[in-house]
Amino acid sequence: NPLTGEITGRIPKIIDPYQIGYSPNNKWFVAAANRLDRVDVYAANGADFKLAKSIPAAKTPSHIAFTADSKLAFVTLQDSAEVVAIDLDKQVIVWRMRTGPVPAGLWMTPNDQYLLVGITGADYVQVIDWRNQKEIKRIKTGNGAHNFRPMGDKKHVFVTNRVANSISLLNMQTLEKISEITGLPAGPDDMELTPDGKTLWVTLRFSKRVGVIDVPSMKLIDVIPVGRSPHGVFFYPRAKWE
Repeated sequence: NPLTGEITGRIPKIIDPYQIGYSPNNKWFVAAANRLDRVDVYAANGADFKLAKSIPAAKTPSHIAFTADSKLAFVTLQDSAEVVAIDLDKQVIVWRMRTGPVPAGLWMTPNDQYLLVGITGADYVQVIDWRNQKEIKRIKTGNGAHNFRPMGDKKHVFVTNRVANSISLLNMQTLEKISEITGLPAGPDDMELTPDGKTLWVTLRFSKRVGVIDVPSMKLIDVIPVGRSPHGVFFYPRAKWE
């Protein structure tokens, strides 16, 4: 319960869920089993989850993204430097493509035009024409380009640079970096926006903290101590544009 912080139920038999996600039509629930080198696809029916198939996906499946029509799921394979596309209805890998070293976060640009891949083993975001499995561009952001969080205008997306200790703001239409927040505590990882779009929360994975950023000024305004290695972050209630 997000209002009380109480656990109200558990989903059994979902093993090693490093990253999880629902398809846009809520038909499929996908879990990247990072240490088991597989992607598990579940048929989601309310609170009931039935394993449709475990798909071998070496090495080290990491982040997940979906096409808007829920036909494909994309998964990065960190230790084989690849991204794979999974047909969700057939539960098979339909293509795989080489990326830069240690691919992590994924994001689809508006109208599913391009797939953005954070290349954590380097300093750029790889732009992929996923329909033709072709690299379009590399957007230099900062060392350890990792994960994404879009703004509500559907034109801009933040990307964390986990080694450079910075966050870049990209224009998804021009595929250019337009701004940057530097000098953050170590390890910016996952991000979340408040519903009004004015405050960005970021986990600082190597600092045992969460940073609070004022979006209009692009300045760090607070740092909150938390537990070790903070990873995901979620804000409730959700924004209307989510």
